[in-house]
Amino acid sequence: MKRIAFLILIVLTSVSLRADYVPAKENLESRQTFEGFRFGIFLHWGIYSEFAQGEWYLNNKLNKDEYAKAATCFYPLRFNASEWVRAIKESGAKYITFTSRHHDGFSMFKTAESKYNIVDGTPFGRDVVGELADACHAQGVRLHLYYSILDWIREDYPLGRTGLTTGRTPRPNYDSYFQFMKNQVRELLMNYKDIGGIWLDGYWDHDADSIPFDWRMPEFYRYIHQLKPGCLIGNNHHTTPIEGEDFQMFECDLPGENNAGMSGQEISRLPLETCLTMNGMWGYKVADQNYKPVSQLIQTLAKCAAKGGNLLLNIGPQPNGELPQIALDRLKGIGQWMKVNGRSIYETKATDLPEQDWGVTTQKDNSLFLHVLKPSQTIAVSLDKKPKKVVSVADTTQKLTYKYDKRSKQLSIGLPEGINTPDFVIEVVR
Repeated sequence: MKRIAFLILIVLTSVSLRADYVPAKENLESRQTFEGFRFGIFLHWGIYSEFAQGEWYLNNKLNKDEYAKAATCFYPLRFNASEWVRAIKESGAKYITFTSRHHDGFSMFKTAESKYNIVDGTPFGRDVVGELADACHAQGVRLHLYYSILDWIREDYPLGRTGLTTGRTPRPNYDSYFQFMKNQVRELLMNYKDIGGIWLDGYWDHDADSIPFDWRMPEFYRYIHQLKPGCLIGNNHHTTPIEGEDFQMFECDLPGENNAGMSGQEISRLPLETCLTMNGMWGYKVADQNYKPVSQLIQTLAKCAAKGGNLLLNIGPQPNGELPQIALDRLKGIGQWMKVNGRSIYETKATDLPEQDWGVTTQKDNSLFLHVLKPSQTIAVSLDKKPKKVVSVADTTQKLTYKYDKRSKQLSIGLPEGINTPDFVIEVVR
C-alpha cells in the first residue's frame, strides 16, 4: 500500500513539474507582427561559399581539417551589411533569416565557445552577425538567426545519419554538446540587437535512429524563452510542432502541400512559414544559375499568403560578400510589384475560398483581394452579398465591370485587356 502511494506521489509530482508552454505577452505580440510580414529573405552564407558547391559540401567525404583551411583565406572584402539590408528591404521583405552557424560547425559570429568563427578564425576578422543586426536595426528590418543543432566536426555531438565521413573521432556526450548550444544561443540573443527569432535545423539527423534520440528541445526552448520571452522559435524538423515552438515551418512546399517530400505534417494554428530557394541551392553554387523568374516568385508569394503563411525566399551570397546580381535583379522585380500591390499581401489572412482556376485570394478587414494569376475575360468568385466596390489595386481609378447574382451568390468580374503582370490584384470591398 505504501509503495502504491509512493508511486502515485511520483506521478503527481512529475505532472505538476511539467508546465505546458504559455507564450508570454511579448511572444504573442511578436507572433502577430511576424504573421503580418508575409515576406522574408533567407541568407545561407559561410565558409562553404568559397568552394561554390553549396552549404553541404563538407558532407561529401571531405576531411574536416582540410575543409577548415577555407577559413584562413575567407576575406569577403565586398560585404556590406547596409547594402544587403537595403536591397532586401526594397524588395518588400520585412525580415531576414541568416545562418549564424550551419552544419559545418563554423560560426559566423564572435563566440567564446570556439576559435572556429569568423572573427577569430579568418583574416576578415569582422562579426557578420553583429553588422547585420546593426544594419537591420537601423533600417527597420527584423533579424532572425538560423542555428544548426547538428554538427559535422564536434566530437561530442552524438552521430546521426549525416556528417559521418569528416574524419572526427566520435566521443558522444550530449550533455556537453547541449551546454555548448545553450551558450552559443545565449551569445546570439544577448550580444546583438533585436533578434526576433531562432530558426533551428538538423533535428532530422536522428530520424532513423533505432531508439528515438532525445534532443531535449522543450528544455532548450524554455531556456531561450527565459532569456528572451518575445523571441520566436521554429524548428525545421518536418514534423508536427513540438511544445514550446512559436511558428511552424515548411521546407520547399507551401503549407498543406508535400511535393518535395519534407512537409507532410498537419497545419497547426501557429504562424506559418515556407522556405524556398530562389534557384536550386541554399548556399552559393557557381554552376546553379537556374533562378526562378520574377513572375513565378511573385505568384508563389501570393499563393503562400493565400494559405496564411510567410514566404522565406533564399539567397546564397557569394564568397566575396556580394549578393549575386541575378538575385538582386529578382529582388528588384519583386519590389516593384510589392510597392503597388503590397497591401494585398501584408497583414492579410487566408480565406475560406479554395484556390480557383484563375488564382487565389487573401483578405484584410472588409477587403477581399483576388490574385488573378491566369487572366481570362471574366472571373467568378462566391460572395455572400453584393460588394460595395470592385477596383484594381494597382489603379483604383480603373473601373472594372462586374455583376452579382443574388440567387447563386456569384460575383463575376470583367478583366481589362492586355494585363501585363504576373498577379493582377482586384480588391473587393464587402
